[in-house]
Amino acid sequence: MRILLLSDIHSNLEALDACLASAPAYDRAINLGDIVGYGASPNEVTERVRDLGKVFVRGNHDKAVSGMMTLDDFNPVAGLAALWTRDQLKPQNLDWLRGLPEGPVFVEDLPQLQFVHGSPLDEDEYVVSLPDAIAPMLSSAAPITFFGHTHLQGSFSTNGGGSDFYRPEYRTVGQAEISQFPLKEGTRYMVNPGSVGQPRDGDWRAAFASYDTQTRIVTFHRVPYNLKGAQERILAANLPPKLATRLAAGR
Repeated sequence: MRILLLSDIHSNLEALDACLASAPAYDRAINLGDIVGYGASPNEVTERVRDLGKVFVRGNHDKAVSGMMTLDDFNPVAGLAALWTRDQLKPQNLDWLRGLPEGPVFVEDLPQLQFVHGSPLDEDEYVVSLPDAIAPMLSSAAPITFFGHTHLQGSFSTNGGGSDFYRPEYRTVGQAEISQFPLKEGTRYMVNPGSVGQPRDGDWRAAFASYDTQTRIVTFHRVPYNLKGAQERILAANLPPKLATRLAAGR
C-alpha cells in the first residue's frame, strides 16, 4: 500500500496545494494533526483534507481552536491565531475538528503502523531528539510510528544494537526534491513527515512524506509553493505579521 503522510498544515492552503500537486500516486492519505492554526485559510484547508481521506489524528492547535483545550500553553501570537481561526471556521468544520480522535490511531489493515501527533505516550509531547524518542519507541504497540508536532522532518530508530536518527539532506532551497529512507526489519521507528505549512528547520519549502508498505521505503519530500500568496492572505486577514514573515525563514 502507498500511503501519503501529511502533518501540520496549519491553514496554509498554498503549501497544501503544492504538496498534493507534487505527491506521487497513493492509495491512502493519512493526516497527523494541526490542520488549522497560524495560517489564513482554515475553512479551505479543512474541507480539502476532509475530502482526501478518513484517517486523522487531532493536533494541539485543532484542540485549541475547537475549544477542547485552553490557550495557556500557547504564545501570544499562536493564541491570537487560534482565536481568529475559531471565529472564521464554519460550524460544520469546527464540529468536525472537535471530533478528531486522540492518537495513537491504528488502522486495521496496517497492523505494523500507528499514527500520533506528538508521542504515543502523550499526544502533546514534543519528540525532538533521540533521547526523547527512546521510551515511546520501546513501549509502542506498533514498530513504526508516524508523528508530527515538531515540524522537523526525519526519523528516529532503535534495535538491539543501538539507536540512531536520520535527517534528510537536500541540495537546493528552491526546487522540488526527495530523499528516500528504507526501513529495516527488526527495528522500531518514529518517522516525522515534516510540516506542510509551517516548517521549522530553516527550509521554507513545504514538507510531507510517502511510505510504501511493500518496499518499506519512506520518501521525504520538499516542494516550493506560492509563499507570497500565503503571506498576503495572512496580512489581509489582519493576523500578526510575524506569521507571514516567518514563513520565508522556515522557522
